[in-house]
Amino acid sequence: MAPDNAGLAVTRARPDLLASAQGVECWDVLVIGGGATGLGAAVDAASRGYSTLLLEAHDFAKGTSSRSTKLIHGGVRYLAQGRVGLVREALVERARLLANAPALVQPLRFVVPVYSRWSQLKMRVGLAAYDLLAGRYGLGRVRGMSVAETRAALPNVRAEGLRGGVEYFDAQFDDAGLAIALAQTVIAQGGTALNYAAVTGLTLSEGRVAGVCARDAISGQDLMFKARTVINAAGVWVDDIRRMAEPDAPPMLAPSQGVHLVVDADWLPGDGAMLVPETSDGRVLFLIPWQGKVLLGTTDTPRQDSPLEPRALETEIDFILRTAADYLVRAPGRGDVRSVFAGLRPLIAADPDAPRSELSREHVIRVSPQGLVTIAGGKWTTYRQMAEEVVDEVLKAADLPPRTCRTQALALHSAWPEAGEALHPRLDLSEARVRHAVRTQFALTVEDVLARRHRALFLDAAAAIAIVPEVARIMADELDRDAAWIAAQVEAFIVTAEGYRCTPATPPGA
Repeated sequence: MAPDNAGLAVTRARPDLLASAQGVECWDVLVIGGGATGLGAAVDAASRGYSTLLLEAHDFAKGTSSRSTKLIHGGVRYLAQGRVGLVREALVERARLLANAPALVQPLRFVVPVYSRWSQLKMRVGLAAYDLLAGRYGLGRVRGMSVAETRAALPNVRAEGLRGGVEYFDAQFDDAGLAIALAQTVIAQGGTALNYAAVTGLTLSEGRVAGVCARDAISGQDLMFKARTVINAAGVWVDDIRRMAEPDAPPMLAPSQGVHLVVDADWLPGDGAMLVPETSDGRVLFLIPWQGKVLLGTTDTPRQDSPLEPRALETEIDFILRTAADYLVRAPGRGDVRSVFAGLRPLIAADPDAPRSELSREHVIRVSPQGLVTIAGGKWTTYRQMAEEVVDEVLKAADLPPRTCRTQALALHSAWPEAGEALHPRLDLSEARVRHAVRTQFALTVEDVLARRHRALFLDAAAAIAIVPEVARIMADELDRDAAWIAAQVEAFIVTAEGYRCTPATPPGA
């Protein structure tokens, strides 16, 4: 049964959610992590009728899940690597997302400019195979384009040496928006989802994981929850959770950083996206219209650490701008970048000598000797399939009564009020939307609103900073907070937001 969206007009206030979580003696399923994978698992478990609790240390989608390239896709480059099964699975899941969350996921046309006949033939053959794999789930036919058609579709594309183009179709979405829709759907399906509830330890009974210790960041209260099974879906931090049960557990992940730049829409006129098929590091570069701006990305840089707020390296920013300049008549520079953001991919560790771009995006499920079920890897497009598989695994590990998955056609909740008067001329965020985010979308901090309920920080960091005092004032009114809370929120947000601003390059020798 699809969630009753009308009944979600006002979600329960946090004290009610916290009381609900504490009122259950023992949960069937407890999920650690409020990103795509954890939220998907919680929706799956709750929709099957298992009592389900999800705990997120910060905000829903605070980490990797709000920092994607905003694409729901099969992965053209994975097909080139021969990962046919992964691509086919993702294309099927793309179709399901388009059906289950049409307000958040939409088809998008891509044009690939080509500068040799061989490149055009190679792209047409490769993308035709991509289209063939999609079968009845395809969004549009692949076709070759003349020089004139390519220039009409991409008015700012470099014309020198242009031999034409190739057109294909994929889908894009609002990643943080989909995460909030999943959290609301958990509630609608009878589960409980808490953000700002960090797991601090695992509890054991007769050598088996039997629950968690947690701390509520809002009230400072220490919490304990019993559970028949615990799913570790903490994204790039899954190894930290694993080591709560197995201190010597070897790492599962080899995190990789991806950076994106956001510029104004006039750098890519039209309503289609552009794909640069091969960059100097063997990846692809996307230029994508997104929420009235253009998104450029991404990079692939190994990280030995997993910071909550990763920062783009100067070399990554320069790489994206330089690659874009090779394909555009007018190319953006640092001064044109409205926002720059970085995310960490939870790639499955492989041969340490393998190229970063070849580390697996496929997911892995492992059950520890103590019964902790960990799921890692994957991507947004396949979150639902991953959730189905991990809950199926949980049924074996916890000996829960078997119930079949119900999420293939489960509609996800999403709703915004009318925009109203904007708080800033370059943003469409209004006072009504700020209040809506607090009342129905679990927003508890200014950053929640400006980074994830609305994408202001990702779209225009300077504009987001300009309105932070007013957003804090509105939220304080909703949450019954005082002037000290407002001041602390403003200061914390500005510190975070400065990392999203693109500063001028430092001159050599400076």
